[in-house]
Amino acid sequence: MKRLRSLVILALPLALAVVPLRAGDKAVYQTGKLEFERLVEFVDEPYATMIYIAVFSGLRVSELVGLKWDDVRDDGIIVDERYCRGDWSVTKTVGSSTTIGVALSVISRIRRLKTLEVEINWGGKGAKKRIKLVRAAGPQDLVFQSLRNGTPMRDGNVLRRHLRPAALKLGIDPKKATWRSLRTSCATWMIEAGANPKDVQGHMRHSRISTTMDIYAQHVPDSQRRAVSKMMDMVESRRVQIDSSNNATIN
Repeated sequence: MKRLRSLVILALPLALAVVPLRAGDKAVYQTGKLEFERLVEFVDEPYATMIYIAVFSGLRVSELVGLKWDDVRDDGIIVDERYCRGDWSVTKTVGSSTTIGVALSVISRIRRLKTLEVEINWGGKGAKKRIKLVRAAGPQDLVFQSLRNGTPMRDGNVLRRHLRPAALKLGIDPKKATWRSLRTSCATWMIEAGANPKDVQGHMRHSRISTTMDIYAQHVPDSQRRAVSKMMDMVESRRVQIDSSNNATIN
């Protein structure tokens, strides 16, 4: 079975856990709600909103960076182009060009950027300047704009300067905090919520259902976790009994 290179953060209610899958498979992580909320809290705007939208929309980072205000509708996001390594182009595949449904909270969070200001270093000797996060909000203007000149964000810089440092503060291996992991988290959360595989495929715009099913195959249901926990409790109980028996024999 095809292995996912992405890493999703797998969380229990109060702690992170790594769940090995099959021999030879890479560990898969899924962002738990508590850890995700804390992660966003450690990141400044507009980068916190970039991370939030990445998880709750499932957009590829190139699509996220290329998002324009005309693409943001009341109940969905139009995906028709992307910005990658300095170049504008069409979406990854023909099927990737579509309109995806997102929660109203996602749309509200995006539009909230228009109201925010941020203080940045400007000039020498500790000089500061307060600027608007969104310099221009015309139909063809970018949603996520460079703070200094309004040009497209560099996703690698956001990753290194904001996402990974925040992950490090939470005790998460920063190498596992990637844009791909956020996108895969969206698919995994949909799976946990009981979504139909075809619906997940449509939302994620996977060209092949096998890609979606790989995520399903690597998802560990709560029932399996409980079964593993019971097994370990049983093994530990038997070990304690054996140790007690051996000690009694020696005495």
